[in-house]
Amino acid sequence: MTAGETVCVGQGFDAHRFTDGRPLVLGGVTVPHDRGLAGTSDADVLTHAVADAILGALALGDLGRHFPSAEERWRDAVSLDLLAETRRLVEAAGGRVVRVDATLILEAPRVAPHVPAMRANLSRVLGLAPDRVSVKATTTDGMGFTGRGEGAAALAVVQVLSVPGTPSGEAAD
Repeated sequence: MTAGETVCVGQGFDAHRFTDGRPLVLGGVTVPHDRGLAGTSDADVLTHAVADAILGALALGDLGRHFPSAEERWRDAVSLDLLAETRRLVEAAGGRVVRVDATLILEAPRVAPHVPAMRANLSRVLGLAPDRVSVKATTTDGMGFTGRGEGAAALAVVQVLSVPGTPSGEAAD
């Protein structure tokens, strides 16, 4: 942290239901599974939660504000590309992402073997050392929509350093 920087914290959440005929993409990794997640983009809940947390740290709104699902140009978008654009938005507003802590919530498939690749993808796109990006996975022990195998969710918390006097964006919708 340099003189004059402020630590800002953002949190993000995303959830999508499972659907047939799509790959399961988590953290930019295609994870072998019989179903993928439904959504306008690749429906990568992990990357979406991280991006929302980053935007939230500087009160820049959410993914839906910047990448509306009603706009055809976002159909089948790669979420890592959306994350890269989110990074650009935050940097233009005087922010710099310094840490990410994210948790995937789903019963199946087992994602632990894929976590190193997810961390590497998020680290690369955000320009962070891998030890500054944490990705974990948990189940809900059969409870709720994730427990019934209906979908997946993710939570993320990020730290963003912000220089006072730089644009901070508009308040979230």
